[in-house]
Amino acid sequence: MHCLFQGLAYPLRALGVIRNGHGLWVFVVIPILINIVVGVVLYAGLLVAGMGWVDAQVAGLPDWASGVAWLLRGLLAIALLVLIGYLLVRFGVVLGSPFYGQLSERIEHQLTGSAPPANPLTLRGITYDIWRALLYELKKLILALGIGLPLLLLGFIPVVGQIGLIIGQIALGAWIACLDFLDSPLERRRMRFREKLGIVRRGLPLTLGFGLICFGLVSIPLVNLLAIPVCVAAGALLYCEQVRVDQPSTEL
Repeated sequence: MHCLFQGLAYPLRALGVIRNGHGLWVFVVIPILINIVVGVVLYAGLLVAGMGWVDAQVAGLPDWASGVAWLLRGLLAIALLVLIGYLLVRFGVVLGSPFYGQLSERIEHQLTGSAPPANPLTLRGITYDIWRALLYELKKLILALGIGLPLLLLGFIPVVGQIGLIIGQIALGAWIACLDFLDSPLERRRMRFREKLGIVRRGLPLTLGFGLICFGLVSIPLVNLLAIPVCVAAGALLYCEQVRVDQPSTEL
């Protein structure tokens, strides 16, 4: 339980690292500006249509379930915001990956004295980072679909199944968030996808707490625009403190 709460504290601690670190703010501000542009597009395009869908689902409930309609509406609305936040992270992580690599490198160097270098912020380096980020997103998408599609079957069970679906989506979202924000130091070491999964798995429950807090932050409208680079910094901090960087069989 202590490790779980320790994982929850990393984003707050990362703010202190950013504030005290020399030259880190530029690698936070630029991704935030990118996130603002992406967020405006996503929320303007999806929120209104999505709330219409939520209202339609609640209106279609049987009479015996009318007493919990307000609860289901609230849960479905939360799920919609989580979905939009998930999409924002997907775009934000990919487009901001060159800057996050630099941010992660500088934090690691500041804390440990050395770090594998990120690709330079040149056209070639930025293109390569975005390409690698897209491939990583594809692998995570396959993983999410492999788990998420069976979960959708729960949605066909009124009330209880829909609540179970939301709980399952939160657990899956926390896992993906941990992969997202712990990735920068792992990617600079060119670790394979299975190695990254192994680090997250062996780090439980610490990585569960880290994934839950990051998933929660990036699911809150407006907060998520600022939270993504902070969570990247938190992942670098977690890596420096908990992961054995000098052994091939990395463990938390």
